[in-house]
Amino acid sequence: MDAETLSTIILLGSFLIMVLLRFPIAYAVGISTVLCLISTGNALTALPLQMVKGIWSFSLMAVPFFITMGVLMGSGGISDKLIALANSLVGWMRGGLAMVNIVASYFFGGISGSASADTASLGSILIPMMVDEGYDADFSTAVTITSSCEGLLVPPSHNMVIYATTAGGISVGALFMAGYLPGALLAIALMVGSYIISVKRNYPKGKAFNLKDFGKQILTSIWALLAVLVVVVGVVGGIFTATESAAIAVIYSLFVSVFVYKGLNWKGVWKALDNCVETLAIVLILIATSAAFGYCLTLLHVPAKAAQLITSISSSPIVVILLLNLILLILGMIMDMAPIILIATPILLPVAQSVGLHPIQFGIMMVLNCGIGLLTPPVGAVLFIGSAVAKRPMEKVVRATLPFYLCMIIALLLISFVPAISLWLPQLTGAL
Repeated sequence: MDAETLSTIILLGSFLIMVLLRFPIAYAVGISTVLCLISTGNALTALPLQMVKGIWSFSLMAVPFFITMGVLMGSGGISDKLIALANSLVGWMRGGLAMVNIVASYFFGGISGSASADTASLGSILIPMMVDEGYDADFSTAVTITSSCEGLLVPPSHNMVIYATTAGGISVGALFMAGYLPGALLAIALMVGSYIISVKRNYPKGKAFNLKDFGKQILTSIWALLAVLVVVVGVVGGIFTATESAAIAVIYSLFVSVFVYKGLNWKGVWKALDNCVETLAIVLILIATSAAFGYCLTLLHVPAKAAQLITSISSSPIVVILLLNLILLILGMIMDMAPIILIATPILLPVAQSVGLHPIQFGIMMVLNCGIGLLTPPVGAVLFIGSAVAKRPMEKVVRATLPFYLCMIIALLLISFVPAISLWLPQLTGAL
Protein backbone atom coordinates (compact mmCIF):
# COMPACT_ATOMS: atom_id res chain seq x y z
CA MET A 1 0.00 0.00 0.00
CA ASP A 2 1.50 3.34 -1.04
CA ALA A 3 1.70 6.36 1.29
CA GLU A 4 -1.01 8.31 -0.56
CA THR A 5 -3.55 5.48 -0.25
CA LEU A 6 -2.73 5.04 3.44
CA SER A 7 -3.23 8.77 4.08
CA THR A 8 -6.56 8.67 2.22
CA ILE A 9 -7.73 5.79 4.40
CA ILE A 10 -6.65 7.69 7.52
CA LEU A 11 -8.46 10.86 6.41
CA LEU A 12 -11.76 9.28 5.34
CA GLY A 13 -11.70 6.35 7.78
CA SER A 14 -11.10 8.47 10.89
CA PHE A 15 -13.78 10.92 9.75
CA LEU A 16 -16.41 8.20 9.25
CA ILE A 17 -15.55 6.54 12.57
CA MET A 18 -15.99 9.85 14.41
CA VAL A 19 -19.28 10.54 12.60
CA LEU A 20 -20.59 7.12 13.65
CA LEU A 21 -19.45 7.84 17.21
CA ARG A 22 -21.56 11.02 17.04
CA PHE A 23 -18.66 13.48 17.32
CA PRO A 24 -19.70 17.04 16.43
CA ILE A 25 -19.09 17.25 12.68
CA ALA A 26 -16.70 20.21 12.93
CA TYR A 27 -14.50 18.27 15.38
CA ALA A 28 -14.63 15.14 13.22
CA VAL A 29 -13.57 17.12 10.15
CA GLY A 30 -10.82 19.00 12.01
CA ILE A 31 -9.32 15.98 13.80
CA SER A 32 -9.30 13.80 10.67
CA THR A 33 -7.54 16.64 8.82
CA VAL A 34 -4.86 16.82 11.54
CA LEU A 35 -4.30 13.05 11.35
CA CYS A 36 -4.01 13.26 7.57
CA LEU A 37 -1.48 16.11 7.70
CA ILE A 38 0.63 14.15 10.18
CA SER A 39 0.52 10.99 8.04
CA THR A 40 1.57 12.92 4.92
CA GLY A 41 4.36 14.73 6.72
CA ASN A 42 2.90 18.18 6.07
CA ALA A 43 3.26 20.96 8.60
CA LEU A 44 0.25 21.42 10.89
CA THR A 45 0.38 25.14 10.13
CA ALA A 46 -1.53 24.21 6.96
CA LEU A 47 -4.63 23.66 9.13
CA PRO A 48 -5.14 27.24 10.37
CA LEU A 49 -4.00 28.65 7.02
CA GLN A 50 -6.61 26.64 5.11
CA MET A 51 -9.30 27.37 7.72
CA VAL A 52 -8.78 31.11 7.37
CA LYS A 53 -8.63 30.80 3.59
CA GLY A 54 -11.94 28.89 3.65
CA ILE A 55 -13.88 31.72 5.28
CA TRP A 56 -11.94 34.58 3.70
CA SER A 57 -14.56 35.11 1.02
CA PHE A 58 -16.72 38.10 0.15
CA SER A 59 -19.50 35.80 -1.10
CA LEU A 60 -19.72 34.06 2.28
CA MET A 61 -20.63 37.38 3.91
CA ALA A 62 -24.10 36.79 2.49
CA VAL A 63 -24.57 33.71 4.72
CA PRO A 64 -24.88 35.52 8.09
CA PHE A 65 -27.18 38.12 6.52
CA PHE A 66 -29.51 35.48 5.06
CA ILE A 67 -29.55 33.61 8.37
CA THR A 68 -30.39 36.85 10.20
CA MET A 69 -33.12 37.70 7.68
CA GLY A 70 -34.69 34.27 8.14
CA VAL A 71 -34.67 34.46 11.93
CA LEU A 72 -36.12 37.98 12.00
CA MET A 73 -38.88 37.18 9.52
CA GLY A 74 -39.58 33.83 11.16
CA SER A 75 -39.98 35.49 14.58
CA GLY A 76 -41.88 38.51 13.34
CA GLY A 77 -45.45 37.24 13.08
CA ILE A 78 -45.24 36.27 9.42
CA SER A 79 -46.31 32.61 9.78
CA ASP A 80 -49.98 33.47 10.39
CA LYS A 81 -50.08 35.74 7.33
CA LEU A 82 -48.61 33.12 5.01
CA ILE A 83 -50.88 30.38 6.35
CA ALA A 84 -53.92 32.59 5.69
CA LEU A 85 -52.65 33.31 2.16
CA ALA A 86 -52.10 29.61 1.45
CA ASN A 87 -55.53 28.75 2.90
CA SER A 88 -57.27 31.23 0.61
CA LEU A 89 -55.43 29.70 -2.37
CA VAL A 90 -55.70 25.92 -1.85
CA GLY A 91 -57.78 25.36 1.30
CA TRP A 92 -60.84 24.43 -0.79
CA MET A 93 -59.30 21.11 -1.91
CA ARG A 94 -59.86 17.71 -0.31
CA GLY A 95 -57.33 17.55 2.50
CA GLY A 96 -57.23 21.32 2.32
CA LEU A 97 -55.12 21.90 5.43
CA ALA A 98 -52.47 19.51 4.14
CA MET A 99 -52.37 21.55 0.91
CA VAL A 100 -52.20 24.75 2.96
CA ASN A 101 -49.25 23.30 4.87
CA ILE A 102 -47.37 22.52 1.66
CA VAL A 103 -48.07 25.87 -0.06
CA ALA A 104 -47.33 27.85 3.13
CA SER A 105 -43.97 26.06 3.33
CA TYR A 106 -43.18 27.23 -0.21
CA PHE A 107 -43.92 30.84 0.79
CA PHE A 108 -42.23 30.64 4.18
CA GLY A 109 -39.20 28.78 2.81
CA GLY A 110 -38.60 31.66 0.45
CA ILE A 111 -38.25 33.87 3.51
CA SER A 112 -36.48 31.69 6.06
CA GLY A 113 -34.42 29.44 3.76
CA SER A 114 -34.39 26.88 6.56
CA ALA A 115 -36.26 23.57 6.79
CA SER A 116 -35.79 23.53 10.57
CA ALA A 117 -37.26 27.03 10.97
CA ASP A 118 -40.16 26.11 8.67
CA THR A 119 -40.97 22.98 10.69
CA ALA A 120 -40.72 24.73 14.05
CA SER A 121 -42.67 27.83 13.02
CA LEU A 122 -45.41 26.49 10.75
CA GLY A 123 -45.56 23.12 12.46
CA SER A 124 -46.38 24.60 15.85
CA ILE A 125 -49.43 26.27 14.27
CA LEU A 126 -50.58 23.86 11.57
CA ILE A 127 -50.09 20.46 13.21
CA PRO A 128 -52.49 21.20 16.13
CA MET A 129 -54.88 22.88 13.66
CA MET A 130 -54.89 19.80 11.42
CA VAL A 131 -55.40 17.42 14.34
CA ASP A 132 -58.35 19.50 15.57
CA GLU A 133 -59.92 19.24 12.09
CA GLY A 134 -59.71 15.43 12.13
CA TYR A 135 -56.37 14.76 10.44
CA ASP A 136 -54.14 12.01 11.81
CA ALA A 137 -51.33 13.49 13.95
CA ASP A 138 -48.58 11.45 12.28
CA PHE A 139 -49.85 12.36 8.80
CA SER A 140 -49.93 16.03 9.80
CA THR A 141 -46.35 15.85 11.04
CA ALA A 142 -45.19 13.99 7.91
CA VAL A 143 -46.70 16.66 5.65
CA THR A 144 -45.03 19.41 7.71
CA ILE A 145 -41.51 17.97 7.72
CA THR A 146 -41.46 16.93 4.06
CA SER A 147 -42.87 20.22 2.78
CA SER A 148 -40.26 22.12 4.83
CA CYS A 149 -37.62 20.93 2.34
CA GLU A 150 -39.10 23.29 -0.24
CA GLY A 151 -37.42 26.11 1.69
CA LEU A 152 -34.01 24.65 0.88
CA LEU A 153 -34.68 25.08 -2.84
CA VAL A 154 -36.67 28.33 -2.92
CA PRO A 155 -34.41 31.40 -2.68
CA PRO A 156 -32.89 32.99 -0.79
CA SER A 157 -31.14 29.94 0.66
CA HIS A 158 -27.85 30.29 2.51
CA ASN A 159 -27.04 26.67 1.57
CA MET A 160 -27.11 27.76 -2.07
CA VAL A 161 -24.51 30.42 -1.25
CA ILE A 162 -22.34 27.80 0.48
CA TYR A 163 -22.59 25.52 -2.57
CA ALA A 164 -21.79 28.37 -4.98
CA THR A 165 -18.68 29.24 -2.98
CA THR A 166 -17.54 25.62 -2.65
CA ALA A 167 -18.15 24.83 -6.33
CA GLY A 168 -16.14 27.92 -7.33
CA GLY A 169 -17.37 30.59 -9.69
CA ILE A 170 -21.04 29.52 -9.71
CA SER A 171 -23.47 32.43 -10.00
CA VAL A 172 -25.55 32.84 -6.84
CA GLY A 173 -28.23 34.62 -8.87
CA ALA A 174 -28.47 31.72 -11.32
CA LEU A 175 -28.72 29.26 -8.42
CA PHE A 176 -31.48 31.33 -6.84
CA MET A 177 -33.50 31.34 -10.07
CA ALA A 178 -32.83 27.62 -10.55
CA GLY A 179 -34.53 26.78 -7.25
CA TYR A 180 -38.02 28.03 -8.04
CA LEU A 181 -39.23 25.34 -10.45
CA PRO A 182 -37.69 22.39 -8.54
CA GLY A 183 -39.27 23.79 -5.35
CA ALA A 184 -42.64 24.02 -7.12
CA LEU A 185 -42.21 20.49 -8.53
CA LEU A 186 -41.54 19.15 -5.03
CA ALA A 187 -44.62 20.98 -3.72
CA ILE A 188 -46.81 19.53 -6.49
CA ALA A 189 -45.48 16.00 -5.87
CA LEU A 190 -46.26 16.31 -2.15
CA MET A 191 -49.71 17.76 -2.89
CA VAL A 192 -50.54 14.82 -5.17
CA GLY A 193 -49.47 12.38 -2.45
CA SER A 194 -51.46 14.30 0.18
CA TYR A 195 -54.55 14.40 -2.03
CA ILE A 196 -54.51 10.64 -2.63
CA ILE A 197 -54.18 9.93 1.11
CA SER A 198 -56.81 12.58 1.94
CA VAL A 199 -59.36 11.06 -0.46
CA LYS A 200 -58.66 7.57 0.88
CA ARG A 201 -59.14 8.72 4.50
CA ASN A 202 -61.90 11.21 3.68
CA TYR A 203 -60.12 14.18 5.25
CA PRO A 204 -62.15 17.43 5.19
CA LYS A 205 -61.89 20.28 2.71
CA GLY A 206 -62.24 23.97 3.50
CA LYS A 207 -64.36 26.80 2.16
CA ALA A 208 -64.77 27.35 -1.56
CA PHE A 209 -62.22 29.56 -3.30
CA ASN A 210 -63.05 33.25 -2.97
CA LEU A 211 -61.18 35.68 -5.23
CA LYS A 212 -61.93 38.65 -2.96
CA ASP A 213 -60.53 36.86 0.11
CA PHE A 214 -57.47 35.77 -1.86
CA GLY A 215 -56.80 39.37 -2.94
CA LYS A 216 -57.16 40.53 0.65
CA GLN A 217 -54.63 37.95 1.87
CA ILE A 218 -52.20 38.92 -0.90
CA LEU A 219 -52.32 42.53 0.28
CA THR A 220 -51.78 41.46 3.90
CA SER A 221 -48.82 39.21 3.01
CA ILE A 222 -47.22 41.51 0.43
CA TRP A 223 -44.74 42.94 2.94
CA ALA A 224 -43.36 39.47 3.65
CA LEU A 225 -43.25 38.41 -0.01
CA LEU A 226 -41.45 41.61 -1.01
CA ALA A 227 -38.44 40.52 1.07
CA VAL A 228 -37.80 37.71 -1.40
CA LEU A 229 -38.36 40.05 -4.33
CA VAL A 230 -35.74 42.46 -3.00
CA VAL A 231 -33.14 39.70 -2.86
CA VAL A 232 -33.89 37.81 -6.06
CA VAL A 233 -34.53 40.80 -8.34
CA GLY A 234 -31.55 42.62 -6.87
CA VAL A 235 -29.14 39.73 -7.47
CA VAL A 236 -30.45 38.48 -10.82
CA GLY A 237 -30.88 42.01 -12.18
CA GLY A 238 -27.30 42.85 -11.26
CA ILE A 239 -28.43 45.74 -9.03
CA PHE A 240 -26.76 44.25 -5.94
CA THR A 241 -24.32 41.48 -5.20
CA ALA A 242 -25.68 38.58 -3.13
CA THR A 243 -24.02 40.05 -0.05
CA GLU A 244 -25.41 43.55 -0.59
CA SER A 245 -28.94 42.25 -1.26
CA ALA A 246 -28.77 40.09 1.87
CA ALA A 247 -27.74 43.09 3.99
CA ILE A 248 -30.60 45.18 2.56
CA ALA A 249 -32.99 42.27 3.20
CA VAL A 250 -31.96 42.21 6.88
CA ILE A 251 -32.81 45.91 7.29
CA TYR A 252 -36.09 45.38 5.45
CA SER A 253 -36.94 42.30 7.58
CA LEU A 254 -36.23 44.23 10.76
CA PHE A 255 -38.52 47.06 9.64
CA VAL A 256 -41.37 44.72 8.64
CA SER A 257 -41.15 42.53 11.75
CA VAL A 258 -40.98 45.42 14.24
CA PHE A 259 -43.02 48.22 12.65
CA VAL A 260 -45.40 46.62 10.12
CA TYR A 261 -46.45 43.24 11.52
CA LYS A 262 -45.30 44.16 15.05
CA GLY A 263 -44.48 40.54 15.83
CA LEU A 264 -41.16 41.54 17.41
CA ASN A 265 -40.25 44.10 20.05
CA TRP A 266 -36.68 45.25 20.59
CA LYS A 267 -36.13 42.63 23.29
CA GLY A 268 -37.25 39.99 20.78
CA VAL A 269 -34.86 41.43 18.19
CA TRP A 270 -31.90 40.97 20.53
CA LYS A 271 -33.00 37.40 21.25
CA ALA A 272 -33.29 36.73 17.50
CA LEU A 273 -29.80 38.14 16.93
CA ASP A 274 -28.49 35.92 19.72
CA ASN A 275 -29.94 32.90 17.88
CA CYS A 276 -28.30 34.12 14.68
CA VAL A 277 -24.87 34.32 16.30
CA GLU A 278 -25.25 30.79 17.67
CA THR A 279 -26.25 29.41 14.25
CA LEU A 280 -23.57 31.38 12.46
CA ALA A 281 -20.83 30.12 14.79
CA ILE A 282 -21.76 26.54 13.88
CA VAL A 283 -21.88 27.29 10.14
CA LEU A 284 -18.58 29.18 10.00
CA ILE A 285 -16.58 26.63 11.99
CA LEU A 286 -17.92 23.98 9.61
CA ILE A 287 -16.90 26.01 6.58
CA ALA A 288 -13.44 26.66 8.03
CA THR A 289 -12.65 23.05 8.98
CA SER A 290 -14.17 21.73 5.75
CA ALA A 291 -11.84 23.99 3.76
CA ALA A 292 -8.87 22.31 5.44
CA PHE A 293 -10.44 18.90 4.83
CA GLY A 294 -10.90 19.80 1.17
CA TYR A 295 -7.24 20.80 0.99
CA CYS A 296 -6.29 17.29 2.12
CA LEU A 297 -8.68 15.73 -0.41
CA THR A 298 -7.04 17.68 -3.22
CA LEU A 299 -3.56 16.88 -1.88
CA LEU A 300 -4.38 13.16 -2.05
CA HIS A 301 -6.13 13.40 -5.46
CA VAL A 302 -9.35 11.99 -3.98
CA PRO A 303 -11.72 13.77 -6.44
CA ALA A 304 -9.92 12.26 -9.44
CA LYS A 305 -9.87 8.81 -7.82
CA ALA A 306 -13.56 9.03 -6.92
CA ALA A 307 -14.44 10.01 -10.47
CA GLN A 308 -12.39 7.11 -11.82
CA LEU A 309 -14.03 4.68 -9.37
CA ILE A 310 -17.61 5.74 -10.15
CA THR A 311 -17.11 5.80 -13.92
CA SER A 312 -15.40 2.39 -13.74
CA ILE A 313 -18.65 0.89 -12.43
CA SER A 314 -20.50 2.06 -15.52
CA SER A 315 -19.95 4.49 -18.36
CA SER A 316 -23.70 5.08 -18.67
CA PRO A 317 -24.66 8.64 -17.61
CA ILE A 318 -27.95 7.29 -16.23
CA VAL A 319 -26.18 4.83 -13.92
CA VAL A 320 -23.62 7.44 -12.83
CA ILE A 321 -26.36 9.97 -11.99
CA LEU A 322 -28.23 7.31 -10.00
CA LEU A 323 -25.01 6.47 -8.13
CA LEU A 324 -24.41 10.15 -7.34
CA ASN A 325 -27.92 10.42 -5.90
CA LEU A 326 -27.45 7.24 -3.88
CA ILE A 327 -24.16 8.50 -2.41
CA LEU A 328 -25.71 11.84 -1.46
CA LEU A 329 -28.77 10.14 0.08
CA ILE A 330 -26.55 7.90 2.21
CA LEU A 331 -24.44 10.87 3.29
CA GLY A 332 -27.65 12.72 4.17
CA MET A 333 -28.58 9.95 6.59
CA ILE A 334 -25.42 10.38 8.66
CA MET A 335 -24.40 14.04 8.25
CA ASP A 336 -25.94 17.49 8.35
CA MET A 337 -26.48 19.51 5.20
CA ALA A 338 -23.66 22.08 5.32
CA PRO A 339 -20.79 19.59 5.80
CA ILE A 340 -22.13 17.40 2.97
CA ILE A 341 -22.10 20.37 0.61
CA LEU A 342 -18.64 21.44 1.76
CA ILE A 343 -17.03 17.99 1.67
CA ALA A 344 -18.85 16.20 -1.18
CA THR A 345 -18.93 19.03 -3.74
CA PRO A 346 -15.20 18.97 -4.59
CA ILE A 347 -15.36 15.18 -4.93
CA LEU A 348 -18.63 14.63 -6.79
CA LEU A 349 -19.00 17.77 -8.93
CA PRO A 350 -16.25 16.72 -11.41
CA VAL A 351 -17.97 13.34 -11.77
CA ALA A 352 -21.32 15.03 -12.40
CA GLN A 353 -19.80 17.32 -15.02
CA SER A 354 -18.13 14.35 -16.73
CA VAL A 355 -21.57 12.89 -17.54
CA GLY A 356 -23.00 16.19 -18.74
CA LEU A 357 -24.65 17.58 -15.60
CA HIS A 358 -24.51 21.36 -15.32
CA PRO A 359 -23.02 22.55 -11.98
CA ILE A 360 -26.26 24.39 -11.21
CA GLN A 361 -28.39 21.31 -11.90
CA PHE A 362 -26.07 19.25 -9.71
CA GLY A 363 -26.35 21.87 -6.97
CA ILE A 364 -30.15 21.55 -6.97
CA MET A 365 -29.80 17.75 -6.89
CA MET A 366 -27.41 17.95 -3.96
CA VAL A 367 -29.61 20.31 -1.96
CA LEU A 368 -32.71 18.12 -2.42
CA ASN A 369 -30.77 14.97 -1.53
CA CYS A 370 -29.53 16.68 1.62
CA GLY A 371 -33.10 17.78 2.35
CA ILE A 372 -34.32 14.18 2.19
CA GLY A 373 -31.45 13.30 4.53
CA LEU A 374 -32.80 15.81 7.06
CA LEU A 375 -35.92 13.62 7.29
CA THR A 376 -34.16 10.29 7.75
CA PRO A 377 -32.62 8.73 10.86
CA PRO A 378 -30.09 8.55 12.44
CA VAL A 379 -29.28 12.28 12.02
CA GLY A 380 -32.56 13.66 10.64
CA ALA A 381 -32.61 17.06 12.36
CA VAL A 382 -35.94 18.12 10.82
CA LEU A 383 -37.47 14.72 11.66
CA PHE A 384 -36.50 15.22 15.31
CA ILE A 385 -37.88 18.77 15.37
CA GLY A 386 -41.16 17.67 13.78
CA SER A 387 -41.56 14.80 16.26
CA ALA A 388 -40.84 17.16 19.16
CA VAL A 389 -43.27 19.84 17.95
CA ALA A 390 -46.04 17.28 17.40
CA LYS A 391 -45.12 15.29 20.53
CA ARG A 392 -45.21 12.09 18.47
CA PRO A 393 -42.84 9.08 18.59
CA MET A 394 -40.25 9.34 15.84
CA GLU A 395 -40.83 5.79 14.53
CA LYS A 396 -44.54 6.53 13.94
CA VAL A 397 -43.71 9.76 12.13
CA VAL A 398 -41.22 7.88 9.92
CA ARG A 399 -43.90 5.31 9.05
CA ALA A 400 -46.35 8.07 8.10
CA THR A 401 -43.63 9.76 6.02
CA LEU A 402 -42.96 6.72 3.79
CA PRO A 403 -45.44 7.72 1.02
CA PHE A 404 -43.94 11.22 0.99
CA TYR A 405 -40.42 9.81 0.62
CA LEU A 406 -41.69 8.28 -2.63
CA CYS A 407 -43.04 11.66 -3.78
CA MET A 408 -39.70 13.32 -3.00
CA ILE A 409 -37.71 10.62 -4.81
CA ILE A 410 -39.89 11.05 -7.92
CA ALA A 411 -39.24 14.81 -7.82
CA LEU A 412 -35.51 14.14 -7.32
CA LEU A 413 -35.33 11.82 -10.34
CA LEU A 414 -37.14 14.33 -12.55
CA ILE A 415 -34.71 17.06 -11.48
CA SER A 416 -31.77 14.70 -12.12
CA PHE A 417 -32.79 13.66 -15.63
CA VAL A 418 -34.63 16.73 -16.93
CA PRO A 419 -32.10 19.61 -16.99
CA ALA A 420 -34.72 22.18 -18.06
CA ILE A 421 -36.42 21.98 -14.64
CA SER A 422 -33.35 23.59 -13.08
CA LEU A 423 -31.90 25.53 -16.00
CA TRP A 424 -34.87 26.95 -17.92
CA LEU A 425 -35.63 29.84 -15.57
CA PRO A 426 -32.00 31.00 -15.14
CA GLN A 427 -31.60 30.92 -18.92
CA LEU A 428 -34.88 32.76 -19.49
CA THR A 429 -33.93 35.56 -17.08
CA GLY A 430 -30.37 35.83 -18.37
CA ALA A 431 -28.91 34.77 -15.01
CA LEU A 432 -27.14 31.87 -16.71
